[in-house]
Parts: sequence; C-alpha cells; structure tokens
Amino acid sequence: MSGHSNYEPKSGFEKWLDVRLPIIRFGHDTIVDFPTPKNLNYWYTFGGILALCLGIQIVTGIILAMHYVAHVKFAFDSVEHIMRDVNYGWLIRYVHANGASMFFLAVYVHMFRGLYYGSYKAPREVLWLLGCVIYLLMIITAFMGYVLPWGQMSFHGAVVITNLIGAIPVIGQSITTWLWGGFAVDNPTLNRFFSLHYLLPFMIAGVVALHIWALHVPGNNNPTGVDVKSKEDTVPFHPYYTVKDGFAISVFLLMFAAFVFFNPNALGDAVNYVPANPLVTPAHIVPEWYLLPFYAILRAVPDKLMGVIFMGGAIAMLFLLPWLDTSKVRSMRYRPTARLYFFIFVVVTLVLGYCGGQLPDNKIIPGLTTFQVIDADLNSVVWLSRMATAYYFAYFLIILPVLGLTETPLPQPESISEPVLSHPANAPAGAAASPEKRG
Repeated sequence: MSGHSNYEPKSGFEKWLDVRLPIIRFGHDTIVDFPTPKNLNYWYTFGGILALCLGIQIVTGIILAMHYVAHVKFAFDSVEHIMRDVNYGWLIRYVHANGASMFFLAVYVHMFRGLYYGSYKAPREVLWLLGCVIYLLMIITAFMGYVLPWGQMSFHGAVVITNLIGAIPVIGQSITTWLWGGFAVDNPTLNRFFSLHYLLPFMIAGVVALHIWALHVPGNNNPTGVDVKSKEDTVPFHPYYTVKDGFAISVFLLMFAAFVFFNPNALGDAVNYVPANPLVTPAHIVPEWYLLPFYAILRAVPDKLMGVIFMGGAIAMLFLLPWLDTSKVRSMRYRPTARLYFFIFVVVTLVLGYCGGQLPDNKIIPGLTTFQVIDADLNSVVWLSRMATAYYFAYFLIILPVLGLTETPLPQPESISEPVLSHPANAPAGAAASPEKRG
C-alpha cells in the first residue's frame, strides 16, 4: 500500500484500469509481491485464517438474515424454520454458529502469538491497537448474535449483561433503559441487537482493511523480533506464504468441518434450545466459551460496579500493552524470564476460562475443605478466579514493566537470516540459499 511497486500491467484492460482504479496493483503489492520475512512459522498463518473466518461469517450471516424474523414471538421459531425447512439451512446455521467459535479460537492464537513475539512494539503500535478494536467489535457482535435465537440462555444472558451497565453511577440506569428500548429486555431490544449484529461485521471488515494497511507500512514482525535489514531477509509473499497459508487453512477447515458435521452443538449450550421464558431463570447462566475468562473476572469481584470495571479493565490492558512493556527486546525467544511469566499467563487465562464455566461455589477439589482461611474457602472456584484475576492484572501492570527494566535478555542475531543460516547441518542442501539461487 506504500512504497515502490513492481507491478506492470500486461493486457490492454489492465493498463486502462490501472490508470483509473489501480486495484490490481493494490492486490499485487499486498498479496503477491509483498516482501515478507523468510522465517515466519505457522503461528503467523492465523491472519489469513481470520480473514477466511470473517468472510464465512458475513456470507452465512447474510443468508441467515433472509430467513430470520427479529420479533420475540417468532425469532425462536424462525431459527427452527431455518434448521428444518430451508434448503441446507441446518448447514448454514451450524457453519455460522461454529464459525464464531473458530473465529475466536483463531483470534486468540493470533493475539497470543503477538504477545509472545512482541508484535505490539514500535513501530507497530497502531497495528496492535487496530487489532484490539477488531477484537472488541467481535465481542460485541458475538454477544448480540448469541441473543438472536431468543432461547433461554440468550434471553437471560442478555438480561444479565445489559443489567451490568446499570452499575454505572448516575447515568447507568438511563443507558440501560435506552439500550433496552423500554423497561426490560423485550422486542425493541431484539430488534436493535439484530440491526447491530448485521452492521458490525462490515465495520470489522473496514477495520481489518486498516489493520492490513498498518501491517504493510512497517512490514511483518517475525519470530526473532529483528527488523528486516536487507532483501536477503525476505521472500515474496507469493508463492512462499500463499502455499504455506493455504496448507494451514486447509488443516483448519478440516477441524472446522469436524465440528460442523460431527458435533455441531459441542460448543453451544443445550438450554438455548428451549424458548425464552422470562418467568423461569436457568440454574446457571454462562456466556459462550470465548468470553468465559472475562465472565470469571466479573464474578471474582464481590462488588457489581468494581466487577464491571475489572472486566472492562481486562480488555483495556490489551490497548495499553505497547506502553506497559518497557523491554527493548521484542521477541520473548530472547527473554527467558519473560517467557516463563508469559506461559504462566497463558495457563492463568485458561484457568479463568474454566472458572467462568463453573458455579462460583463449586469446589476445585471435591471433598477437600482444608483451605478455609477465616471466612474464605480457598478451595472454591470464586477464590481461584480471584487469584487468577490478580495474576492477569499483575502481568500487565507489574511484571511486564518491571521485567523490561531488570531482565538481561539473551544476545539477539544481527539479522533475520543469521539464525536461519546457522543450522546448515539440519537443513537440506540449498535450503539456506536465497530463493533465486536454489536449483
């Protein structure tokens, strides 16, 4: 999107179009001739997977919207109509529902990869911030989509989450009433949620375009965290990474298909197959799996307002990350101490996800009651959530800032090519040569 272009129009139509709308030049410079570090591993293929997921969600969502009725009396039945009467409606709905889970799975891998390799550090702060905006829009879109089937979990989930806004002092209740369109979650709420759920994916697509633009200005980060020094450090995106990403996408689609065709409801909640009933509350209200860590943080704090603040703060930490990590070394490959704390952080987020799916008073170890401290039962899920929440915030606010100032990193290579070329014994003949010199 910036810099010198090697594109040369060949046909008469390409020359004509290139003068008026250089869209082919744009595509050539973005996905064909874009110089990319030669050492990207498979953790870097999830950007392409995410683009595919977004496309699948938009296409299937448009088709589903043609048959869905955004009215509290007909929403549940319209979903059943899609499943039973519409040609391949079951397939389209299962692809859309499981596609949301696949989308979040890929985005979490994408984010943790960025955390590990320091992809948020200068000059990629804007790239990281745009990614955080995409993630926030994904959360809002997914929540609104979860409400649309108007099942028991959808309805009561909407009641719980929207009521959290009421915890904001002075203006909270007014905002909640405005969001509901009345004095309770009802038909106006469903209508506006459907409208926004249809709109937001196109906003996500717009921010994704900016995200890719921001990526192509400084170029890709890479596992070493060392900037590109010369042409020897890069290869053209095509065919090297189009083939590599194509293989990774194929494997990902196999896993996706396994869920859609063999266990399509594995990631959903069975209670959502019961029509919404405001008079009967489910025994255990939980969000989808990809929001469970934040739900655990919300429940870990006894005060409602503070719980909302901590939950919002957990996402806000991601926006502040480029300025919280004070280390001058980008990749944790050369930061052994930071790497240890990072892996603990990964485990802690998984623990939070587990806690979010459990009842707060459930025992961590059933039958064990020896962790009682004053009135606190440390063997309960809520206390495990509190300890995990403490580490989550400590990682961003204490560990990363302090480690950046105190840690002694390992020596970094001078260039991207150096670690690639330092293992000739393990590489096939000619593998270390530049692409144009290979036989």
